[in-house]
Amino acid sequence: MAVTAWAAGQRITADRLNGMLPRWSSWTPTWSTNTGSATPSFGNAVISCEYCQTGDLVTARFEVVFGSTTNFGGGTGSDNWRFSLPVTAASTVNAAGHFELDHSGFVRTYGRARITTTSVFEIEVSTGRVDGTTTTNAGLIDALTPETWANGDGIRGTLHYRSA
Repeated sequence: MAVTAWAAGQRITADRLNGMLPRWSSWTPTWSTNTGSATPSFGNAVISCEYCQTGDLVTARFEVVFGSTTNFGGGTGSDNWRFSLPVTAASTVNAAGHFELDHSGFVRTYGRARITTTSVFEIEVSTGRVDGTTTTNAGLIDALTPETWANGDGIRGTLHYRSA
């Protein structure tokens, strides 16, 4: 929703005020890779994603728990995962949110969301796990980063960015 400026003398109406209130909507992101190769698929993953937009501010909640039929793609460390944004972004952004990567049998790893094109975001891990263990394969996540993914693993996080 575009931001409409108030004009001098404009009347406050219920429609005008309701138009300013955030409304949450579900969204199912498209899961792809930066190369378009070794494309993953959600399969029977549990996807719980929603967003709201107030003016040009988009706030989104992202939660995916991978299932037994999830295909993580067979990519290499240079075939990074991408997830579609619910609303087109105004620009690319290096820090648009925070994510938790939950691996069965491992301590959680934290990352940040990077909007790498105006239609997708990628998740980057740079420092390691919360227990101080160094993460191997740090960088933009893929089928191998930061650990090998499995049934029951999940990705949870939030995004905040400006819409186009």
